[in-house]
Amino acid sequence: MAEYILAIDQGTTSSRAIIFDENRQVAGIAQQEFTQIYPEAGWVEHDPEEIWQTVLTTCRQAIVNAGIQPAEVAAIGITNQRETVVVWDRETGEPIHNAIVWQDRRTASMCDMLKLAGKEKIFTRKTGLLLDPYFSGTKLRWMMENVPGIREKARRGKLAFGTIDCFLIWRLTGGEVHATDATNASRTLLFNIQTQEWDEELLSILKVPADMLPEVKDCADNFGVTDPSLLGAPIAIRGVAGDQHAATIGQACFKPGMIKATFGTGCFALLNTGEDIVRSKNRLLTTIAYRFNGKTAYALEGSIFVAGAAIQWLRDELHLLEDAAQSGSMAEQADPSQNVYMVPAFVGLGAPHWDAEARGAIFGLTRGTGPNELTRAALEAVCYQAKDLMDAMTRDWKGDGETELKVDGGMTASDWTMQFLADMLDAPVNRPAILETTALGAAWLAGAHVGVWENERHFARAWSLDRRFEPNINRRLRNQKLKGWADAVSRTLSKRP
Repeated sequence: MAEYILAIDQGTTSSRAIIFDENRQVAGIAQQEFTQIYPEAGWVEHDPEEIWQTVLTTCRQAIVNAGIQPAEVAAIGITNQRETVVVWDRETGEPIHNAIVWQDRRTASMCDMLKLAGKEKIFTRKTGLLLDPYFSGTKLRWMMENVPGIREKARRGKLAFGTIDCFLIWRLTGGEVHATDATNASRTLLFNIQTQEWDEELLSILKVPADMLPEVKDCADNFGVTDPSLLGAPIAIRGVAGDQHAATIGQACFKPGMIKATFGTGCFALLNTGEDIVRSKNRLLTTIAYRFNGKTAYALEGSIFVAGAAIQWLRDELHLLEDAAQSGSMAEQADPSQNVYMVPAFVGLGAPHWDAEARGAIFGLTRGTGPNELTRAALEAVCYQAKDLMDAMTRDWKGDGETELKVDGGMTASDWTMQFLADMLDAPVNRPAILETTALGAAWLAGAHVGVWENERHFARAWSLDRRFEPNINRRLRNQKLKGWADAVSRTLSKRP
């Protein structure tokens, strides 16, 4: 009997495939990085074909590494980098342009024009989002206006649009299924989170033909079956969720008031608000947390565009460290008397500032500043930004009881970083025993749908703690550090307050 689940975790810098057994333990894993393309300053692209090949390769390798046969995989769950846009030819399946990545800022002027035209309130009311280049809709419109021949092909129904999950489903099913889930749809600026449908008014404003759009399904649903020639057997695809939503599920944040924060390339925090659509007064996003059996749970979200990416920059561009895993020990060795602040606005600032024109800056440099101090500043910047998000969430959330923070993602392996986070938040930080929560969330969606794994109530009971970090810092020192951060951000904003 097939009792293994394959999770495809297609991220911003790499694709991973993880095989989980019936006890939710990792049986096999494979990972492969792919090329980051920067055509112009502030532009970020991926080659969809390269992404596809990395997904196919890692899936095959994970099955081999698990020591199982493809037929033993009961179902596939997919989680993906959100907002990244792909358009492909329906007949050939070939992309008509590189994928435009969520980090890309090329549509900043388009967003400004739409704001000046008074359109942002319409988008926010219907989608819960702000008009920012981060989201998919303006990226798609840019393609429609700048890629030769695309508008005519789209008019004739020859093209398909989708986020990365949608493109992978199309390829895995041999072009049989053009579908996405509610969480990914909710990040496009085209999906009405109240009616749970593509919105005709929004499509009209962004000049997007409805024929290009995929069917929107629940997170745990029937997304077709893989072409048996790809993985060695026909395997059902039964779970899909954008990466941050999958992490929310993997962290078992099923109760209103629970918060998960994922520290990866960026940092994204979601606060479950249950059935209530909470409208933020602090420039957070209102989004879909997940949708099960047609029932939607909503969330408040704060998005930090650059978290672990700052450490990658220090490693790859400045060559200050060889491995990101060194960052915590380097931060410990930094000179505590130096107050260096890095504001990593390489692609603008996300919540709660939403300044697409801001750019990165470093303050407080002295002749004695070296690799350790810069590395510490990069790690601290992640925690400061998370503090800004948590404060905004606290002001918006009026639910009963205290909030509970669970963290995941690659950066959470650093004890130094997690302790500094607890110190800045002045609140406990809970790190789970299983750090692969994004992949686990996608796997649970598929596993629960086919009956291999338990329902959400039992899944939540199985969540276990690795370590709880309690705040341990002098209050005066904490306030000084936060004041210095606020000053650094104010100097970085394109339009200073």
